[in-house]
Amino acid sequence: MRKLAAVVAGVTGAIALLVAIHFPFDRDAVADPDEWLERADYRRFYDSLYAQPRVSSESDSGTHLFDGPVGEFVRSYRLEHARVLEVGAGSGDLQDVVADYTGLDISESAGRNFHKPFVRASATAMPFRSDEFDAVWTIDTLEHVPRPELALSEIRRVVKDGGLVYLKAAWQCRPWAAQGYHVRPYRDLEIDEKIVKLSIPLRESVAFRALYTFPIRLIRLATALASPQPTSFRYRRLAPNYEHYWDADSDAINSMDPYEAILWFRSRGDEVLSFDGPIAPLWVHSGPIVLRIQK
Repeated sequence: MRKLAAVVAGVTGAIALLVAIHFPFDRDAVADPDEWLERADYRRFYDSLYAQPRVSSESDSGTHLFDGPVGEFVRSYRLEHARVLEVGAGSGDLQDVVADYTGLDISESAGRNFHKPFVRASATAMPFRSDEFDAVWTIDTLEHVPRPELALSEIRRVVKDGGLVYLKAAWQCRPWAAQGYHVRPYRDLEIDEKIVKLSIPLRESVAFRALYTFPIRLIRLATALASPQPTSFRYRRLAPNYEHYWDADSDAINSMDPYEAILWFRSRGDEVLSFDGPIAPLWVHSGPIVLRIQK
């Protein structure tokens, strides 16, 4: 019995340690929302993304666009004639999915990709009136925004009451992506870096991630249900790499859980259309979240 108790205590302690290590302690700081725009490496990196002329692709025909998930979103909610904003528009690939489209991106050079209205601005300080758009979509952008909760607040502000939001981010970005440990060979790494690389298969396993993801979600759900106030948006701050882009999301600033976004919107009275019932399942996947804003 004592041995069993010791094993249970050890497992419980290990899970508690994992939860403490991975808990999303970070929140938006009170600061100038555009302070990152003054960083030379930040400006240089995102301006360089679209500095070269855009190469035409299969999606330019238009047919491919309507067959994708955003096209399905537009069809499902009959948004063909709605006024739509894309936050983090970048390449401009989706500008023809709807007729009345506006693109917003932090990169000045992205403007070369648009034949429809384009605004160079931060997602945390959008130059639009409140309730100006029928719908907003943002794809693989939020993880690059220094103050993601402010960006979510801005999205809610510019969408009309009853309007729709299609939110897709690169959820749960890995802390090792910035240094490319998962793609670099062992021979190029120092001893401590080799240990990190060696640990990645375990840390990427579903079972290992479940050990801390579910307890954290339970804690955050309990906190949201116990408080009469809207929840704050919590995440884990990452150190982005703007000098060498090893792989996808080497430049990510935040690691975010989609469950956190669901709690954030629901605590403000918004309807999450992606899931049935008043509470999203704890095993929610990392796909897009569709919301109806209720002001």
